[in-house]
Amino acid sequence: MIGEHVLAGYVPDAGGREALDLALGIVALTGGRLSVATVHPPDLPAAAGEARAALDQLADQLDDQPADLLVQEGRSVGRGLTVLASRIGADLIVVGSPEGGARGRIGVGAAADHLLHSATEAVMLAPSGYAPPDEPSRITVMYVRRPQCEEAVIRAAQAAERLEVPLRLVTLAVGDVAGDPLRDDLALAIRLALDSADLLPEEVSAELAEGDDVADALDDVDWTEGELLVCASSEDAAAHRVFLGEIALKVLRAAPCPVTVLPRGYY
Repeated sequence: MIGEHVLAGYVPDAGGREALDLALGIVALTGGRLSVATVHPPDLPAAAGEARAALDQLADQLDDQPADLLVQEGRSVGRGLTVLASRIGADLIVVGSPEGGARGRIGVGAAADHLLHSATEAVMLAPSGYAPPDEPSRITVMYVRRPQCEEAVIRAAQAAERLEVPLRLVTLAVGDVAGDPLRDDLALAIRLALDSADLLPEEVSAELAEGDDVADALDDVDWTEGELLVCASSEDAAAHRVFLGEIALKVLRAAPCPVTVLPRGYY
């Protein structure tokens, strides 16, 4: 299960605080280790000092949660977080949405864009204005019948068992796509989930999200408070790297909850 060592990318704004809150919620569930990092440009001592000062102000937000506070040099925030995550052995990088985006939706800034196309660790993004609930309510997997998504189903089923929450599998049917073959695929995915974890049949569900476009399809299904959404990387991703395809990126932008993207070959 991911979250054994969570790295939160922090900047002193609303998105940074929301990323940290989400990371705190994850380690509270997993009992994992937390690292919080601020990235600054290279060869700028003043920037390094400002980064350290920003981290030193986090005592109240950490609320006695032990955390490693790290300053990382990097030519970009995304690159710096990737290098640091590899060095410290983090298995999940959490970032927030830029300020000014639609509340309740994920905005993809420069750092997130880099991570979503090159990270070797799982990446989780917090929607703008996100406040974590006390407990998760459900894990949802965006499913298409291909190996990367089957890996995501296995991981999500195991996480749902550990967190004692239900698992839902959702497939998009956008436009005039025939639904029956997709429902057949979902039935097979349900069997895979049940075979991969100690979940009861009533704890695993599947839905076909239908609409004229991705956002319309996602509005076709319900989303609970405390939902966590899992997406697999594209089949174009290099082994053990994140690469989000065009449809998955649209899902991420339209989702009303945190989204985790798994590297290809994560299982």
